[in-house]
Amino acid sequence: MDFLPITTEPGDPAWIAIAFVTGLLARQGGLPPMVGYLAAGFLLNFFGVTGGTFLSQAADFGITLMLFTIGLKLDLRSLFKPEIYAVATIHMSLTILAFSLIGFIFSMIGVLLYAETDLVGVMVIGFALSFSSTVFAVKVLDQKGAMASSYGKAAIGVLILQDIAAVIFLVFTADKIPSVWALTLFALIPLRRFLDLMLRWSDHGELTILFGIAAALGGAALFEIVDLKGDLGALVFGILLSNSIKAEELSKALLSFKDLFLVCFFLTIGLSGLPNLEILAQSLILLLLLPAKLILFLWLFLGFRMRARGAVASSFILSNYSEFGLIVAAIAAKTGMVSLDWVVALAVAVAVSFVIAAALNQRADGFYQRFRARLRKWQRDHHLPHDTPVRLEDVKVLVFGLGRTGTPAFFALNEAFDGEVLGIDMEQDVVERFTASSARAMVGDATNPEFWSRIVGLEGKVELVLLSMPNKDSNLAAAERLRERGYTGMIAATALYPDDVEDLRAVGIDDIFNLYAAAGEGLAQYLTDLVLEHEQEVAAQQADLPGLDAAISPAKR
Repeated sequence: MDFLPITTEPGDPAWIAIAFVTGLLARQGGLPPMVGYLAAGFLLNFFGVTGGTFLSQAADFGITLMLFTIGLKLDLRSLFKPEIYAVATIHMSLTILAFSLIGFIFSMIGVLLYAETDLVGVMVIGFALSFSSTVFAVKVLDQKGAMASSYGKAAIGVLILQDIAAVIFLVFTADKIPSVWALTLFALIPLRRFLDLMLRWSDHGELTILFGIAAALGGAALFEIVDLKGDLGALVFGILLSNSIKAEELSKALLSFKDLFLVCFFLTIGLSGLPNLEILAQSLILLLLLPAKLILFLWLFLGFRMRARGAVASSFILSNYSEFGLIVAAIAAKTGMVSLDWVVALAVAVAVSFVIAAALNQRADGFYQRFRARLRKWQRDHHLPHDTPVRLEDVKVLVFGLGRTGTPAFFALNEAFDGEVLGIDMEQDVVERFTASSARAMVGDATNPEFWSRIVGLEGKVELVLLSMPNKDSNLAAAERLRERGYTGMIAATALYPDDVEDLRAVGIDDIFNLYAAAGEGLAQYLTDLVLEHEQEVAAQQADLPGLDAAISPAKR
């Protein structure tokens, strides 16, 4: 990115306000706001508006922050699973090969934009089309409360590997040769302890955000000095901080800033060109290739031992084109690999693919139920470790969600029911901490119907189920699955807000604990007991020392 003073032009606030309105309309329609931002850019372009310096520089800053946050979330250990690295690698390779071959044939016969695109350009477009959207995936998983589910982790892992491939592309498309001083960057490796210490010292307020922005921009500037791509520097500095205990907090703190500046990137894409009939026809061809991505993902996930329900969920989440593909196409257009019309065509295809993917994900469960028998024929006989049967013959209590509320509840119930309690959580690390302390816990996703199909013995000995997951929708989904399976025992759940209580009762939950209200009542009871205990101690002292009261002067009473 170019480090120049950011200056606004008279129309910039108005363009951003229009982007807000169109983004809001897209969100109300159940789509990512990004679709609205692209629409705002096309609308402004139609009325003759051109992007200024502010939008361009803010767009560059958004990309830099995005790469920095990707580095923060990069856990290489989680990627070393066949259902992640093998699926991502094979899918990307086959997609690029197939789409490039189709594009080459179209270029030979002179179809639309392909007619003026050489082999390198065709391969770049195939590369851009191989990406799926991280923004869309995070939105869907957040809505379902399934970010930590097995299928959610598989989808996010594939997206991270795609992002790494995009970063490698950014490095090799830099129009300069790295300086010999670039070798000194290896000295950054021992510097990560110092960076981690600085992040810890920044506490939890605005200093954390300021440190993150300084690290992202500082890393980008440092790499630019030695003639390397600045965006790569932002990614590297994010990776250096990825093992910090505050990495997740920093990533969440920067999320809004990253999204805010990326609004300008999507606006500039729309402002770069208006789709004509040829571009719209080209976008339609790209959309006709989209089902091939979905089918290939589904086939690969099933081939690497995922259960059918999880494979369907992951594949539907990834069944779109990506904003990162747009970034790749925009950079390729700057270097002359493809024409600017390709960027506009891809922008239209990305926006429409989000609409299609949103509709697909709303119907994912229905699709699975309809084709369940056929899909199960594609499953492997041996499933992944977290897909094995769950036997409950010796379990009286189930606790779903082992977070701040579920953990103390689990141990209290475990003592009351003589150890016949099983804790279930989507996070592998959480479960490992429980099992290390000899507590019974396992990895499971209560929102996934496939998980419930693995349950054996639910209708027998289980007397109580506690739903203490942080997301209301997750608790609702789990309660519905329990009743569908014929469970007639007691179900209790936690709720954060008063309006959540009514929704939870509507699905047959017996007892609901409002955490805020319970915390207030608990604090009041604790303080009341403390005061009573103090009064009893004073009374006991006065009883033991009858002359004490007379010895105290009236002024001190």
